[in-house]
Amino acid sequence: MAAQSEDMFSHETDTIEQSKKEVKTYIKGIEKEKEKFYGTFNAAAIFLSTVTGLSAFIGFGTTLASVRKKDPKYFDKGLTGSRRLQETGTLLAFRALCWGTFYAVTGCGLLFYGIWKISGAKNAEEFRYKMGSLLPKIPKNNPPQSRVEFEGLTDLLTYIAEDWGKKKVWIMTERYSCVLIHQAEVYEFVMQTHLSSLEK
Repeated sequence: MAAQSEDMFSHETDTIEQSKKEVKTYIKGIEKEKEKFYGTFNAAAIFLSTVTGLSAFIGFGTTLASVRKKDPKYFDKGLTGSRRLQETGTLLAFRALCWGTFYAVTGCGLLFYGIWKISGAKNAEEFRYKMGSLLPKIPKNNPPQSRVEFEGLTDLLTYIAEDWGKKKVWIMTERYSCVLIHQAEVYEFVMQTHLSSLEK
């Protein structure tokens, strides 16, 4: 009997060790997925920051070039200044840009920090859950209430022009099965149902 209890104990110990190994493997898999996600997130953030910076630089450069081409005399006066102006136009614009950036970043930062503190969250995940419980839920379109796949652009535009704006109505039939039909067909459906019930 002692041998049987030792066998059972060793079997249970093996089962526990096997479970521990499975849990460790599962946790390692989760950590790898997390690292993969954050690596992708960082790459996406770097990409978007680069695109934003280049777009701003190109936009500012093209605007400056078009102004210079449009009125070169006053453009040069804005760069060098004159006796009547205490500072050049570029310095004035740069100062305005700096103050505008300062006010925008500070104002948004204070607003977001205030919302964070009012919510009472301690980390981003807790904040997400609290905001998710406060804000209205977005209903899922499952099953889809309208078409979601189209053969081409022509098919999509035809659908938008003809079918998209029509109201649809659920009608309960005699056998308690629901039928989705267009509002224009309701009268015809009701008449057919009424006539079929009279014939019986």
